[in-house]
Amino acid sequence: MDKQEFIQIRKFIVKLGKMLHKYGTPAFRWEAHMSEVAAYLNVHAGFISTPTSLTFVIWSDKHEDEYNHAARVQPGDIDLGSLSRTDELVNKLLAGEYTLAEANERLDEIDELPNFYNSFLTCIAFGLSTGAFAIVMGASLVDAYASGFIGLIMYLFAAWAMRSKRVNHMLEVAVALVAGLCACAISSFIDPAINIRLVVLSSIIIFIPGLALTIGLAELSSRHLVSGTARVMDALMQLFKLYFGAFLGIALGFTLFSEVAMTTTEALPKWAIFVAVLILCSALVIIFKIRIKHAPWAITCGFIGYFGTYWASKYLEFGLGTFVGAFAVGVFANLFTRIANAPASIVLMQGLIVLVPGSKTYIGLNSFVSGQDFVSTDHIGQETFVIFMSLVAGLIFANVIMPTKKAL
Repeated sequence: MDKQEFIQIRKFIVKLGKMLHKYGTPAFRWEAHMSEVAAYLNVHAGFISTPTSLTFVIWSDKHEDEYNHAARVQPGDIDLGSLSRTDELVNKLLAGEYTLAEANERLDEIDELPNFYNSFLTCIAFGLSTGAFAIVMGASLVDAYASGFIGLIMYLFAAWAMRSKRVNHMLEVAVALVAGLCACAISSFIDPAINIRLVVLSSIIIFIPGLALTIGLAELSSRHLVSGTARVMDALMQLFKLYFGAFLGIALGFTLFSEVAMTTTEALPKWAIFVAVLILCSALVIIFKIRIKHAPWAITCGFIGYFGTYWASKYLEFGLGTFVGAFAVGVFANLFTRIANAPASIVLMQGLIVLVPGSKTYIGLNSFVSGQDFVSTDHIGQETFVIFMSLVAGLIFANVIMPTKKAL
């Protein structure tokens, strides 16, 4: 290849890498995919990905000088629709349907596309997902209504944070504090029987970094030590900020309004959980910006994750049922890549989030600090640890039994 072609290739690789990172691709998948693309484009390359930095080293046989590019980036947000479109573009490039120049232009177009789901739908999805999660956690119908209402307010803060750096910097503390105040107000003026702490947890579940913790542990298990450690520590700091905000919000709420003793929630019938999981998975399609054609797959994966764990927990104690759920999710996600020729992450994220490891960590933190358990559970600290390990082990075993077709 001549020098001009080499320059064009390296520009495309750098732009592609930054976009995939922006859409929330884990380090081990990002580096594997970028290596595949570089090989197809007949260049040699080395890559390093962390949540806040990217490093590219690219060279060809006919150009002895290496091209080095290092970039400081922000941790990516999950945008599975854009990830899917980017993957389709790369497939067409490698199949010869696009020239490199055309693919480069299409990348810019994908990055500038508006969100397929408008603000109103996203707001409703926040409310539905928080309310449905409360039911999955064993809340009463009143708790679910309260969580759903506060979830709508949480969306307003999330939308505000996208437009203000200052709000984005304090987002976790702010949403948890407001959720705590709102829950106390609802308990004081509307229904004193609600489980305030469970309502707060459900209201902020979108912000709880359980998925980030799981991805970080998966990166560590793949020997991506820098990225994994950074992601786990970032997730833990987000969790601490959320808990502090909730703790402060509830304390202020009890000061401003009358303090209500914590009550035991009356769980809904089992069939309600089935409906709640359906609503939760459907709402996550919008929140994760999954394309309509992939929505049935994603919702199915959510059901497989939740009910696989639910069924296995009857026979395996102490959180080990999560291993079966994660294993089933991993196999289904890898099967999805073979049938739909799309990234496994599109459905994998949906399946993992319903296994709620982040909420268990939050509950354990509350138990440790306040000495109160707002849901009925034993050995929460040990169970949380086992759940995280089971998630990682389940995905590893799934990749052995059903290897993925695509790196993403």
